Amino acid sequence: MRDPIRILIVDTYYPAFLARHYADRPELARRSYAAQKQSLIERCFGTSDAYSVGLAQAGHEAVEVIANCWPLQRRWLAERRSRSPWRLTPRNAQVRITARATQPALERALAAQVARFDPHVVYVQNMGFPSLRMLRRWRFGGRLVAGQIASPAPDHERLRHFDLVVTSFPHFVDRFRALGVDSEYLPLAFDSRVIDRLRDRGVDADPGADRPHGIAFVGGLNPRVHAAGTALLEAVSARSPLEVWGYGVDELTARSRIRAAWRGEAWGIDMYTVLAQSRIVLNRHIDAAEGFANNMRLFEATGVGALLFTEAAPNLADLFEPGREVVTYEGREDLLAKLDHYTADDAEREALARAGQQRTLQTHGYDRRMRELAAILRARIS
Repeated sequence: MRDPIRILIVDTYYPAFLARHYADRPELARRSYAAQKQSLIERCFGTSDAYSVGLAQAGHEAVEVIANCWPLQRRWLAERRSRSPWRLTPRNAQVRITARATQPALERALAAQVARFDPHVVYVQNMGFPSLRMLRRWRFGGRLVAGQIASPAPDHERLRHFDLVVTSFPHFVDRFRALGVDSEYLPLAFDSRVIDRLRDRGVDADPGADRPHGIAFVGGLNPRVHAAGTALLEAVSARSPLEVWGYGVDELTARSRIRAAWRGEAWGIDMYTVLAQSRIVLNRHIDAAEGFANNMRLFEATGVGALLFTEAAPNLADLFEPGREVVTYEGREDLLAKLDHYTADDAEREALARAGQQRTLQTHGYDRRMRELAAILRARIS
């Protein structure tokens, strides 16, 4: 076997999630770096530690850094006796989680972590987070700087500071290459360990298990960001017993039907719990997807045994078999008619959900996806 690749994964978490996580655990910011990180990893937010675990299984060395979590990063600096511009007090430990004023310190901590781990590859999950100066420093230091993107693309100036851009948007690959930026397609994936963590909570992810929620949606609700998707949810709320979890509800109008269906926010393992207790999960994509199937919800919902309803897309058949593993819809009326059908036929709903879950567990796991990623990275550093 060839020498392992050392990969440092630069991840960022939603500020709202971080603020809530630390607010609910007032003493967490005083605990060790390892304890704080483990507390966050156990929430199963985003990709959690699926990249490092999957890459380790493939024979490589990898570590995640949650680069925008200030209490965590400050503790890393303190434990290594680095001079920190902030004192650890209860007030700034809880309030200044991702404040703009801490950006220089966050970058200082990240730079120190990269220097200590000395990776061959710095793999950036949020391409907008590191400064251009940091990106240049890593590249000039001989490291491969790779970015991952499943959201609107940054400008060309930022793109060209990456040696490689890995994307789950099929249409981005040729677009980036035309700009002179190396790019590869890699779909998103599902962490099968979530099923075990749900079981520890007493939640059964089997499609035939008791599922108290009939039709569910979990995600962004701001109509200024998700105009078409929010309008679709409004239409479903008017006709079906939809239950909604998500952020951005304050941006909805007072007359919005979604407000009555809203059950609060659900992050990480709480989100998976909702999905695993739902018979049908609605999916809709952001405008940047440009009609392609891409997002995490495809794999999160099917992975925990819900029947996924998603938009028809030209690349969906590369991921799931429409009509056998997932249900597709084309427009509002088609969606409403299919919701009526599958809510009335629970046996058919369960059969499709079981096939979708099997496809995700067999084909879309991080163990397989990280082997694919390692091969992509190996080709660039050889």
